[in-house]
Amino acid sequence: MEIRATTVGIPVRDLDAAIDWYRSALELGDVDLRPLDGLVEFSLGSVWLQLALNPELAGTHGISVNFSVPDATGEHTRLRGLGFEVSDIQRFEGVVEFFSLTDPDGNTVGFVTELQ
Repeated sequence: MEIRATTVGIPVRDLDAAIDWYRSALELGDVDLRPLDGLVEFSLGSVWLQLALNPELAGTHGISVNFSVPDATGEHTRLRGLGFEVSDIQRFEGVVEFFSLTDPDGNTVGFVTELQ
């Protein structure tokens, strides 16, 4: 098996609000694909972020996404500065630095930096 990309699907209650929220939080450009009604996709390099209008599932099935970033502390500061409520930074010396935030639908979005 050769995996060339990953798609992370997140159910949301309000697609337009979710698009705005994820664009702001992740500094994304415009939606890359709208393959179906109620479904949008953003290309994040080798990973696709898919937001799907599905109010029944939004925030109820423990869906979480972790994004590797070069500077978790910097992203934490940036997101707080934009008014997002973020968790405290957890640092595991020599391993990772991690924090998370929760989107309006209750889905957890984590940010991690590997420490060398």
